[in-house]
Amino acid sequence: MKILLIGASGTLGSAVKERLEKKADVITAGRHSGDVTVDITSVDSIKKMYTQVGKVDAIVSATGSATFSPLTELTPEKNAVTISSKLGGQINLVLLGINSLNDNGSFTLTTGIMMEDPIVQGASAAMANGAVTAFAKSAAIEMPRGLRINTVSPNVLEESWGRLEPFFQGFNPVPAERVSRAFEKSVFGAQTGESYKVY
Repeated sequence: MKILLIGASGTLGSAVKERLEKKADVITAGRHSGDVTVDITSVDSIKKMYTQVGKVDAIVSATGSATFSPLTELTPEKNAVTISSKLGGQINLVLLGINSLNDNGSFTLTTGIMMEDPIVQGASAAMANGAVTAFAKSAAIEMPRGLRINTVSPNVLEESWGRLEPFFQGFNPVPAERVSRAFEKSVFGAQTGESYKVY
């Protein structure tokens, strides 16, 4: 089995890579590192990545940038960063990647707890998380050739707690290793249209 993992060098992506490569060959992709490089905000870059990689059995996204800003300071320009990356970038990975998946393959995208449990300065990220979740649920009923699509919605990670605690006061962080199991479930399981919440 061959898996393309986008965002493999990040905190979450590293844990996902470690888990998935126990059962499959993992091809890594990232903006600045990996077996191939990709900028998910660029349609041309995504197309080039898929051409380089060829056919795979699963496409996993553990990436996507989002703007954190007080609502009164959240401009259309700042919000556009989230729209082009966390939202549009992940959706374009699906739209442009369908033909790169073998029959019965799968997509797994990353969202997050903020869409259901809001934090101050998190409106832009919550918007993207909710939209990606809705897209995957709807796309699941139209996927051809037995393809599946799911999302993973993690809580704030323990590994990032020292930096992010001021934004997530009162939350219970989860280890990236535990979140990686939801990706494993999505890739190797049989469900589709699901949002795996690791809270």
